[in-house]
Amino acid sequence: MAYDEDLANRVRELLGPEPDISERRMFGGLAMMLRGNMAVVVRGAGGLMVRVDPAEADSARGEPGAEATVMRGREMRGWVTVSSDACERDADLARWVDRGVRSARTLPAK
Repeated sequence: MAYDEDLANRVRELLGPEPDISERRMFGGLAMMLRGNMAVVVRGAGGLMVRVDPAEADSARGEPGAEATVMRGREMRGWVTVSSDACERDADLARWVDRGVRSARTLPAK
């Protein structure tokens, strides 16, 4: 399944002023990378995958439309999957994208 181009464009607009952003197709979606670290992924299955501080993951999963990210039967620590519905409003999308960028910014460049 291809990722949602409209959602990808909305994420690109939000990341526009952010330096050191690149894109890479992966996981059937489009990963937005900050200095080589994934920050936000526009998922092929819809919605987003967002990097979060592992210490804040439980509270992030408690937000509407968010749940643990599971790949190959294993929960990915420090990642949250956000449903398409939870990204419809611009303010909600901006909040999730900002959270992913802030988290990725704490990591050393690759």
